[in-house]
Amino acid sequence: MTQALAKNERYQAQFKGIVDGSSPEWLDGLRRQGMKDFSSLGFPTARRGNENWKYTNINAIANAEFDIAPASDVTLEGLKQSAPWDDDWTTLVFVNGRYSADLSNPSTDASVTVGSISELTRSNGNILESHLTSIAPTANDGFAALNTAFVQDGAFVHVAEGVDLETPLHLLFVSTANETPFITHPRVLVVAGKESNATIIESYVGVGEGKYFSNVVSEIILEAGAQVDHYRLLDESDEAYHVGVARVSQGDDSSFSSAAFYNNVRLGRHDLLVTIGDGCETKLAGLYITTGRQHVDNFINLDHTKPNSTSRLFYKGILADRSRAVFGGTVYVRDGAIKTDSLQSDKNLLLSPDAEIDSKPALFIWADDVKCGHGATAGNIDRDTLFYMRSRGIELEEASRLLIYGFAAEIVETVKLKSLSDHLERIFLDSLPRYSFEF
Repeated sequence: MTQALAKNERYQAQFKGIVDGSSPEWLDGLRRQGMKDFSSLGFPTARRGNENWKYTNINAIANAEFDIAPASDVTLEGLKQSAPWDDDWTTLVFVNGRYSADLSNPSTDASVTVGSISELTRSNGNILESHLTSIAPTANDGFAALNTAFVQDGAFVHVAEGVDLETPLHLLFVSTANETPFITHPRVLVVAGKESNATIIESYVGVGEGKYFSNVVSEIILEAGAQVDHYRLLDESDEAYHVGVARVSQGDDSSFSSAAFYNNVRLGRHDLLVTIGDGCETKLAGLYITTGRQHVDNFINLDHTKPNSTSRLFYKGILADRSRAVFGGTVYVRDGAIKTDSLQSDKNLLLSPDAEIDSKPALFIWADDVKCGHGATAGNIDRDTLFYMRSRGIELEEASRLLIYGFAAEIVETVKLKSLSDHLERIFLDSLPRYSFEF
């Protein structure tokens, strides 16, 4: 057994208040199955035979006692200072796992259904029933099972067939400071209909300092010919834990482009699997900055199941102090998936001899007539580059800062939305460590 069972009596006790007869039977059935699977799987704490978690120790999560998240208030002005914001976006805000109608700016477009799962369960449950857990099953992942057991609220988006949605949709999950550690289970379900086009922003933001655990599951389903631009921001509390399980299913001839940004978290993991159909295009970019003793784990998998598809995976990391990052990028090319064109790259800038990156790109190919490649690098800025800038009269610390930002800017510049790009530029500039390259 690769997954050691952690103490789960606390979650069993909390679960008794979830299935109370007020929800549809299909939803309670999912919850019961989720708790059953979690009770069997537990958390992945085993250190041997557990390759997916080889470089990330989650005992701090498994052994902690997290309470149910308390209700809390956040002001709109305070939110705009902490999170990416644009008044022209359609925005759903969830505070400590609960939908906030007062802070949200819901859509009035009849061609798109955007709302909280708790409300839509009562008014439009059929489409939720047909898609929830359809690509994120609970049978083989303890975190996904726990999230499903406690699914009460979250964001649901359904874009109708053929709709070109011009307004970005922002799904904003906010966690507040609290004296007692707590857990939330954010859930995201996005369904893009055939030949539709949408931009989705997923943000996880901490307001104030505090210890909490965000246990996230996101399901994004693209039907044939759909196009989705997706952005994911992680900017939690310094003491926060965050585990995100994301599953993307691409129908034939669809296009999925995603950029992920990780700025602040004590321990964070993004487990992303994209299942790719015939004639698809997939682009994944990512940027992570770690300082102190922060730990960030990117576990990214691309599964080419059919022929004629293209994928690009490009991540960058900046590591300082005694922080640590993990990158596991795997491309699968299944039997018959000919004409697959896939490249992946992970580049890391180490600003301290005590920082560590564990990078493990991999290819598994069962088809002929494919073009695949991967690479990973880790190091410091080279001497000649710094000398060139110093020779132009730039002070050492400023030259170092410019070079660090230049390394990160390649990923930030992939963002097409100006409001989001400006926010990312600001928080990453503020987060860049004060550092002087020396040789």
